[in-house]
Amino acid sequence: MSDAADTRMTPETTPLEERLIRLIKANGPITIADYMADALGHPHDGYYTTRNAIGAEGDFTTAPEITQIFGELVGLWLVQSWIDLGEPAAFNLIELGPGRGVLMADVMRAARLRPDFARTAHLYLVEASGRLRHEQQQRLAAVGSLKLDWLDSFDDAPEGPCLIVANEFFDCLPIRQFVRRDTGWREQLVGLNDDQTGLGFIDAAAPPLPETPLPDAAAVERGCVYEVSEEADTLARTIARRLKDHPGRALIIDYGRLQSGAGDTLQAVRGHAFWPVLASPGRADITAHVDFEAIANAAIETGAGVFGPIPQGAFLENLGLSARLERLCAGKAPKVQAEIHAGAHRVAAPSQMGEIVKALCISAPQLPRPPAF
Repeated sequence: MSDAADTRMTPETTPLEERLIRLIKANGPITIADYMADALGHPHDGYYTTRNAIGAEGDFTTAPEITQIFGELVGLWLVQSWIDLGEPAAFNLIELGPGRGVLMADVMRAARLRPDFARTAHLYLVEASGRLRHEQQQRLAAVGSLKLDWLDSFDDAPEGPCLIVANEFFDCLPIRQFVRRDTGWREQLVGLNDDQTGLGFIDAAAPPLPETPLPDAAAVERGCVYEVSEEADTLARTIARRLKDHPGRALIIDYGRLQSGAGDTLQAVRGHAFWPVLASPGRADITAHVDFEAIANAAIETGAGVFGPIPQGAFLENLGLSARLERLCAGKAPKVQAEIHAGAHRVAAPSQMGEIVKALCISAPQLPRPPAF
């Protein structure tokens, strides 16, 4: 390992950590949700606003970066959904967390089989990072002429028929954690460590408020952790309301679990390896598994239709993964074929991303069952 790599993987005190320590000393502990929001999204020191996160030179990789087949199949799903909408003469194509623009570039390439799809789409990318916006602009400029704008949040998206894609977006939304102690539930907070010089996890002094959606403490073993994402719930309801009032679908693909339940899934990644969650805030990606049951219930309660979740491997296979793999390999050298197969295996095999990543569709209630579900 080089000296540069050693430096990169050594915890260091960051400006954001110093600010958080001052804040906690002055006002007391903060929730994990507030910590995540700052560590990931602080305008000057946040991870997504300051780092090159994705790819071999970043800290993690995503399915579109692994194989073009992923984005092409999502593109076909979107084209069929546009057809199911009645091929509107104008619609909004919205991506939440578009990364380096690889997924949308593959989507638009696959969508060329129906040229009117790109012609009628107004693409909106919900992206906070100016650095990533620049890379998205460069990559999508090579795709062709697109009506393209950036948004700071989904709330800023204009009304009208829409198709929404969120790949590995919900897992970075802030969560709160609650731990079953001898006296019942206690929220786990971010405070100071024993010597008061760094950050550490501590229990809240009082039980959580009654409206916090937690299971009966008597039915849960001591030490169990329960996670709640209020931001994910709010976003799911916002999307569902939009799709209830306007024709459209949302495709959500992410690491997560089918059913709500106990489990500590909070983690950080740096340099493609696990990293202490509270170390060097702003320098590592922090995520938690998505509670798909909670998202589905929020959408259903709002009046939208919900399909899935299903494992990502099944979703891709239902869209024609095997057929696309065979066609892409045709005529290629054996080494290239092996690389193509390796990428497809990584995103679809149950032992890789195929089972732990799930796909969910939130839909306008009047639309038919979406493809692959």
